[in-house]
Amino acid sequence: MSLQLGTIAPDFTQNSSLGKLHFYDYIDGKWAIFFSHPADFTPVCTTELGMTAKLKSQFEKRNCKVIALSVDSEESHKKWIPDINETQNCVVDFPIIADEDKSVASLYDMMQPAASDKMTVRSVFFIDPNKKIRAMITYPASTGRNFDEILRVIDSLQLTDGYKVATPVNWKDGEDVVIVPAIQDPEELKTRFPKGFKVVKPYLRMTPQPNK
Repeated sequence: MSLQLGTIAPDFTQNSSLGKLHFYDYIDGKWAIFFSHPADFTPVCTTELGMTAKLKSQFEKRNCKVIALSVDSEESHKKWIPDINETQNCVVDFPIIADEDKSVASLYDMMQPAASDKMTVRSVFFIDPNKKIRAMITYPASTGRNFDEILRVIDSLQLTDGYKVATPVNWKDGEDVVIVPAIQDPEELKTRFPKGFKVVKPYLRMTPQPNK
């Protein structure tokens, strides 16, 4: 069965660049970004893993762990990491899963034969502290990920979990948000949104981001 939003992320134990990794133990109580890359010693992947390392403080700020994966070996990962550190001016200290038997990639549908039967596509899974898959993005091998968007999605998920709001088109942290249509009671609106709100249409009400 293919993975869907709201389902529990499958557990696994697999070798990694940091040794054997039990997924649930590693992400215990935190958000997680679990992403695959097509192959070691490839140019786009080198820039992506470098950016992931550079954003370490941003992920920590969001209580979020990162885990990468490819179907290359643990030995290959360990040989590649110095190249990433050198060329991207960073320190890769997060695990890269060595999925040589493709078991994890198959479990997460990262292998897509129409694109490639040998490499994983650029999948991204956003997983919450309850181990639920909250969002997914998939890119082809030729397109590097936008990590500003990855952080934006985490911010949106964490914000909307805590408040009865949704984030509008192109929203960035700190900008106005949308009040969910389910809230109609005037007193509840005053209580939940003391900063006030603007009624554009009865179904479209904007309010300042409540946690700022």
